[in-house]
Amino acid sequence: MADHGTNAPEEGNRSLPSASKAQDTPVVPMTEQSSVPGHMTTEDNAPHHPVAGDSTEQGVGADDLNAEVTEAEGRLDAEEARLNELFRRPDGPYPADWPTDPRAKFRRVIEADVCMDLAAQALCAELGIATEDNNRRRNTNLYDAGDKLVEDEDELAENELAEGKILDGNKDGSSVRNIDSNIIHQGRESNSLDDLIESLIAEDGNADAEVISIKGGEIATLPSALFDTDPKYGLSDSEVTIRRKKFGWNRMREEKHNYVLQFLSFFNGPVQWVMEVTVILAGGLQDWIDFGIICALLLSNAIVAFAQEYQAGNIVASLKKTLALRALVLRNGSILEISSEEVVPGDIIYVKDGTIVAADGRLVCDDAYIQVDQSGITGESLAVDKHKGDPIFASSAVKRGTALMVVVATGDHTFVGNAAALVNKAGNTTGHFTQVLNGMASILLGLVVFTIVVIFIASYYRSNPIVQILEFTLAITVVGVPVGLHVVVTTTMAVGASHLAKQQAIVQKLSAIESLAGVEILCSDKTGTLTRNRLTLGDPYLAPGRTAEELMLTACLAANRTKGGIDPIDKVFIKGLRFYQRAKSQIGSYKTLEFYPFDPVSKKVTAFVKGPDGEELICVKGAPMTVLRTVGEDTMLSEEFVKDYEANVNEFASRGFRALGVARKRQGEPWEILGIMPCLDPPRHDTAKTIAEAKELGLAIKMLTGDAVAIARETARKLGLGTNIYNAERLGVTGAGSMPGSEINDFVEAADGFAEVYPQHKYSVVEILQRRGYLVAMTGDGVNDAASLKKADTGIAVEGASDAARSAADIVFLEPGLSAIIDAVKISRQIFHRMYAYVVYRIALSIHLELFLGLWMVIMNETLDLRLTVLLAIFADVATLTIAYDHASYSQSPVKWNQPRLWGESIVLGLILAAGTWVTFGSMLLQGDDGGVIEGWGSRDEVLFLEITLTQSWLILITRVTGSRSFLTNLPSIWLLAAIVTVNVAGTLMAAYGIFGEPTSWLTILRVWILAFGMTCASALAFVFMHNSQRFNNLMHGKGPRRNDRERSWEDFGLNMQRMANQHERSK
Repeated sequence: MADHGTNAPEEGNRSLPSASKAQDTPVVPMTEQSSVPGHMTTEDNAPHHPVAGDSTEQGVGADDLNAEVTEAEGRLDAEEARLNELFRRPDGPYPADWPTDPRAKFRRVIEADVCMDLAAQALCAELGIATEDNNRRRNTNLYDAGDKLVEDEDELAENELAEGKILDGNKDGSSVRNIDSNIIHQGRESNSLDDLIESLIAEDGNADAEVISIKGGEIATLPSALFDTDPKYGLSDSEVTIRRKKFGWNRMREEKHNYVLQFLSFFNGPVQWVMEVTVILAGGLQDWIDFGIICALLLSNAIVAFAQEYQAGNIVASLKKTLALRALVLRNGSILEISSEEVVPGDIIYVKDGTIVAADGRLVCDDAYIQVDQSGITGESLAVDKHKGDPIFASSAVKRGTALMVVVATGDHTFVGNAAALVNKAGNTTGHFTQVLNGMASILLGLVVFTIVVIFIASYYRSNPIVQILEFTLAITVVGVPVGLHVVVTTTMAVGASHLAKQQAIVQKLSAIESLAGVEILCSDKTGTLTRNRLTLGDPYLAPGRTAEELMLTACLAANRTKGGIDPIDKVFIKGLRFYQRAKSQIGSYKTLEFYPFDPVSKKVTAFVKGPDGEELICVKGAPMTVLRTVGEDTMLSEEFVKDYEANVNEFASRGFRALGVARKRQGEPWEILGIMPCLDPPRHDTAKTIAEAKELGLAIKMLTGDAVAIARETARKLGLGTNIYNAERLGVTGAGSMPGSEINDFVEAADGFAEVYPQHKYSVVEILQRRGYLVAMTGDGVNDAASLKKADTGIAVEGASDAARSAADIVFLEPGLSAIIDAVKISRQIFHRMYAYVVYRIALSIHLELFLGLWMVIMNETLDLRLTVLLAIFADVATLTIAYDHASYSQSPVKWNQPRLWGESIVLGLILAAGTWVTFGSMLLQGDDGGVIEGWGSRDEVLFLEITLTQSWLILITRVTGSRSFLTNLPSIWLLAAIVTVNVAGTLMAAYGIFGEPTSWLTILRVWILAFGMTCASALAFVFMHNSQRFNNLMHGKGPRRNDRERSWEDFGLNMQRMANQHERSK
């Protein structure tokens, strides 16, 4: 239900209001005010209520103010008897400890809420404003005075009033209180209903606020003795000192980072080791060209990796920004404003409108009722009602009401602190993509080491000089390990990220593209992603003889129509008026006499209004059964109608609707019930279609929401997600569960979603699915989502996410809805195919050159010119840099690095290419009148260089056809063709003109081209055969290994240990 403020009278037992009823507001005795929300105590223990429009802050002259105070005192004397009784003091309405200064005394009159109307009228008289003697609207004069001040005062005074800043009267004048500057406007209805409706629509971007009942997470459990603080006195200075020594300062622990060591860590790894050895060898041989190229590649890889890691470190910093900077605490009997870091467990904190809560706590006032915005924590937009004993979390914002709370957790022990700890825990893992590349590099490094050992042994028996051995080693190292692998893959992903940015998806970690392509399960939140995040009115249930226009008119009369005070429920009704033109045209002729916002006790909103004919009536909307009971107090309802009414209430509830009953009472007549208006957050128009498309792409979607189970289940049913939606408490992540670990894992796998989830639940769901071998993506928008976003293989921050969620996410979407995510999945799969094509191509080349050059060195004790060897390595990557811009199709199923298939394809292709090069080289060994492909030995290196250049550049045209489409239906891009042609022409000209040797005849070059083409065709046939082989398909798309009983036992053991740890932590 919506969030509202004060208590309404019991309509069924009262007549229409008289002029004096709203004025009879009890004034709290001065001896008790320090413990009541809304009354603060300054150094002289006087109540303190800052009020907008205070003339002492608006430049009013001292003489005029004295006259004003004298007039106010005279009018107060008439009520001296009542004031004496209320104040319970023998010395009159002004307590003895009040100041004698006229300015301060006048302020205290206003702040004590004593005869506020009289004080306002005095101010109006001074400003020359006509006043209204209408107790029903007792603050009207104050609003008029405030408006007048805003219009007439100088710019400084206007800014002070607009910012709501008034000095608190401390002796040093250093502290400033922030108050709600909207007080001078609150309560005044819009002059134009059309303008109000249009402004509300524009405010939301045509989106209504969603109404969701949000529950807080668990709050820290500490010994109750810590919280037995006197709410009238607070902690003493000595108690504060003791508690700070025990619990520390109210701030999250900062881990110091050595950025130099962090940067140097990126020079550690299989590929980096090979590159570093190569740099040393090149330097020792004074091969400065190779030295510079490899150093540049090594440094660029480290810079890119460090930048991504540094960005991840901003997550905790974003969480810290959500905490309050200042806090009002009660200590030694006085309200003090202190830094939030000074708050300790047991402190009594005063919270009011606009307060950012400094620590976790619980409300302690008997009559406490505030509304708290937890959107920065939960991601849900609607404020939450809080009463005595309810938890309130650090970084929450108080939207309405005042209260006192006792602090129960500070710093790292707060809800936000725990979220930061989960983020740090989730961040201590190596990325999936990094693991894959390191695995490939390790295998290639092993092959290089093996080849070098064989060469060393052969060189030893031949007594080769050390320089020659080092040259052999450098050559094998350069061609054997693809030093440009990271650069080309990073470039491919960067280009893909640029394309995703055009689709309103900002990629913060490039490796997320590869992870997203392989995602098998998407854990999605409901609000704004699956649904529209617009609270919408449904088709109403109408009582017999009633019309929808009547119901809508009455419901809107029982709504706050002031711009500053409207809440989400009233907002959707007022915006809905544009579809009920008759009700819209009539509502302007009604005048609101009294308005009582929603009260969680009475569970209804009440408005007393006067119609155009002068008739007064009561309008009510609220919980359907509450409205039914209210009407039944003086109206006989038929049994048939009651059953029908209750059946509709139950139907709306079972379908997850939020329903509101509407009734009215005319003067002198019984109550009339008009019907029920349901509200819902409807699914987005494209969600159901998108989910169906996601299933076709092999992507399962699980819904995780903070909503109630009924609402979540109805939403899932409409969207075709399935109805296996369960309460997240069944996961037992807090130690309360009873299912064995293997059963919980099966339970999570089979579920379509979970409702009433907390951050720990989201984190646990992701962790369980990952343990089962799935790649998991997670969507989120609140601080509470940061840990699960970081834990997931791909963290997705949806449109409108908090800073912490954006920092933790791998991809940030600026476009709402699930369709944007599915489009990104398709694009990421296209990018993955480009990377896969390059990796197969590059590994095949490494195997090709290692086999040829290694055997050449061992058998013939010679090798290719080292300069040509380096050029081959460079050409291999130059020809494929444009692979990032190549055309590619997307797979209809999640794609992964199936390494058995990848290595199988690469080894076969490498063997074929090596055989072709040996055929070319062998033909030169058979040189004669009728043999060989060249005419002289002088061009041997150039011929081999040309043959390898041609075959390796054409190989990418084969490996890129990894989708379901053939080469002819998936032609390469013009950029890829241009790069290949450029490399081929360069290699041909170098051979023709003998750049590093003797020139080669064009006839020989033609023969090499024909031979290279033949070897490429053989490679293509082999690749097509492997690609269509059932064995390779099974390796690529096969199911994971079955879990045996032994594995399930380990799962049970692991979860039991986790529960014991959680229970141990909670018992501390």
